[in-house]
Amino acid sequence: MSFDLVFFGGTGDLTWRKLMPALFQAFRHHKLPPDGRLLAVARDERSDDEYRAFIKERFAEVEPSKRPSEEEFARFAEMLHYRRMDLSQPEHYAGLKEWIDARGADVAVMFLATSPYLFPQICAQLGAVGLNGPRVRVVLEKPLGHDLASAQEINRVVRESFAEHQALRIDHYLGKPAVQNLMALRFGNALFEPLWRRESIANIQITLAEGLGVGTRGDFYDKTGALRDMIQNHALQLLTMIAMEPPSTNDADAIRDEKLKVLKSLRPFTPERVARDVVRGQYRAGTVDGRAVPGYLEEAKVPPDSRCETFVALRTEVQNWRWAGVPFYLRTGKRLAARDSQIVVNFREVPHPIFPGTRRANKLVIKLQPEDGLELHLLAAKGSGNNELLSPVSLDLDFDKAFPSERVGAYERLLLDAIAGRLNLFVRSDEQEQAWRWVEPVLDAWTDDAVGPRPYAAGSWGPPAASALVARDGCAWAEEQ
Repeated sequence: MSFDLVFFGGTGDLTWRKLMPALFQAFRHHKLPPDGRLLAVARDERSDDEYRAFIKERFAEVEPSKRPSEEEFARFAEMLHYRRMDLSQPEHYAGLKEWIDARGADVAVMFLATSPYLFPQICAQLGAVGLNGPRVRVVLEKPLGHDLASAQEINRVVRESFAEHQALRIDHYLGKPAVQNLMALRFGNALFEPLWRRESIANIQITLAEGLGVGTRGDFYDKTGALRDMIQNHALQLLTMIAMEPPSTNDADAIRDEKLKVLKSLRPFTPERVARDVVRGQYRAGTVDGRAVPGYLEEAKVPPDSRCETFVALRTEVQNWRWAGVPFYLRTGKRLAARDSQIVVNFREVPHPIFPGTRRANKLVIKLQPEDGLELHLLAAKGSGNNELLSPVSLDLDFDKAFPSERVGAYERLLLDAIAGRLNLFVRSDEQEQAWRWVEPVLDAWTDDAVGPRPYAAGSWGPPAASALVARDGCAWAEEQ
């Protein structure tokens, strides 16, 4: 299959830091269709060779195992092209169309790696010059809006030029191998389905923790915050995959229909519930990995009086027969004690313990990063002659070790799916808008909150109120258990 993959924002951080390395890995693994062109467009004046040199220099910042050799890069660079474009000029889109039409590839994918405020303009211009035919797809990188109204406006403009199946809203967490195996775990095996319900599960925790601060992105982050940056998209998408009913088929819309049902079943927030069930925090100076780090207000480009949240923990419920009464805890933050993203399914304790002194319940841990894998925590007799004494043990599946030659990174998987037209891992517009509809009451309540975010020390697990949030239900976060 021949393809053209066009990156708007071709010299930006996302393109050279994430997308080009992912495409190179696909190229190295012989998964990228060979008859393809990669075109970067940006405002700078560069030749193809100058852009290739730019990307080669940036590959020096990729982890060593993923850097190309001289020979590998020379072959990969043959696919790389560059075109200067002013995104406000219609004639530049006409020139892009001529470049694409001259070859007539089977598929043309437009990846919008720009600021979201440019999405409507780019999509409208692509439609105006006819770069929206059936062989064209457009990939929209998050964040898609900053509230429900802006998301709906972006979707309205996109729909004027592209059909829903042509618009691929990307959430890179859905490309992670552990998330793929979550689907396989639930719907490819009979073991867990009888237990995957309120009668057997006590609570579910989703943690997306980062050890880093905002770095040089203070101006962007201060307009976004943890709720918009991580909860509205990544965390809610993970929640839907955990809580959805089995789809009738593996078809993209069958899966997304079930995810949408979960989003519509989430218990809505009122101002009173926000005050009780949502904790927001902002990191202060602290110690991470033995070194002192500044607080959020001391970071570059952050206003000294900022009320932006760098941490959110919340409690919600899915109001349906399968999950009624089961708490779902979502948590994310920057400058936390570790970089650790995982889903923990805590099962209920046995109804009648016959082994004294042991009340530890079983749990399933789905690890997303820094490594991908599954851990099933059980209890077993030590074998020391006293079978009444049980000890915790775990069955550990490391996907890197289990499938050493089959590993595909998140962006690598999603870019290959975009080229192939596989939509299962992309977010539909009604999902996205329903997620905004659910979080917007929290944002509204915070505008009227005079207290602001609670402080927490960098290198901790967030404000103490986050522990109190789950303790109220007699639970604890995974690191406290």
